[in-house]
Amino acid sequence: MRFRTRLRTRWVDEDNQGVLNNAVQLTLLEEARLAYFGELGLMDGAHFPFVLAQCNLRFVSPGRGATEVDVALTTVHVGTSSLRQVARVSDTAGVTWLEADVLLVGWDNATRAKRPFDEHFRTAVLAFEAGSDRAD
Repeated sequence: MRFRTRLRTRWVDEDNQGVLNNAVQLTLLEEARLAYFGELGLMDGAHFPFVLAQCNLRFVSPGRGATEVDVALTTVHVGTSSLRQVARVSDTAGVTWLEADVLLVGWDNATRAKRPFDEHFRTAVLAFEAGSDRAD
């Protein structure tokens, strides 16, 4: 996975069993998506050009609060109006907490409907995943 970002959980993110609340894992993935698309220059402020359509999670090891984590993700498919990403959340010692498979769908907030990604968006994601730092 070419993209990685470091995030931090809060101490309050642990449940009464001393395990990171599973909803917090989804927030970590969302923060990583914000960083990923921000790095690619595809964000309009903090507004995603898509909505989360599906997210399959596999909890590998219990997470902790008040801990730095590494989130790695990659886009494995870019369609006309959807894209699929896979992600992994790990602690800084390399222990995987979570693996995710995510489906995102292009979204027009004004019409409240699915929309295709524009060519600039598709090209930038594909170029980044191919190892180029810019779309030519």
